[in-house]
Amino acid sequence: MLCVRTERDGLLSAIAPVGLAAAVETALVVDLDEEGPNYRGEGSLARLVAEGPTRRDLHPSRSGVAVLRNGGITYQDAEEVLDALAEGWPHMVLRLPHRGPLLRYAPVVPVIPLLPGALAVGLSTPAVFQGAGFRLAPPAPGPVLPRPSRRTVGGLLRGEIDSRSRWIRAWRSVWDLPWT
Repeated sequence: MLCVRTERDGLLSAIAPVGLAAAVETALVVDLDEEGPNYRGEGSLARLVAEGPTRRDLHPSRSGVAVLRNGGITYQDAEEVLDALAEGWPHMVLRLPHRGPLLRYAPVVPVIPLLPGALAVGLSTPAVFQGAGFRLAPPAPGPVLPRPSRRTVGGLLRGEIDSRSRWIRAWRSVWDLPWT
């Protein structure tokens, strides 16, 4: 399980967790941001907490990426359901709000746009850097992702995932890095 936190970029914040999840065969993305994007699909974390998760919710029925939008619930109120989901899914990506508590049991992968200026000044921990077309060296250790194509971004926003995308393939190495 990995957590993703993206600073100062709403679009990247919405697609980075899905890209990370799409880099493996089967994964669940859970949005822990009460004000997060309205991902497609019927279910939400708030609904699972209110009604209780079913067997179908707790285990994947097929390969690919499932996305569970937040629905207006705090991480603390959903902890029990998150623990149950983590037991049944081979990979889980938790989308964190840009501010808020860090989780007790999952490493955080910071995702930082690689832009000119002081966005990542003083960063000493590893991060994933999103290339933006500038020739900049990352200020800390970590992979630099290529810019996603318009097709990839549009597909992710529509809930369509093309695992052949160069951007999605670049996320594969992130799963193997030590994010402690």
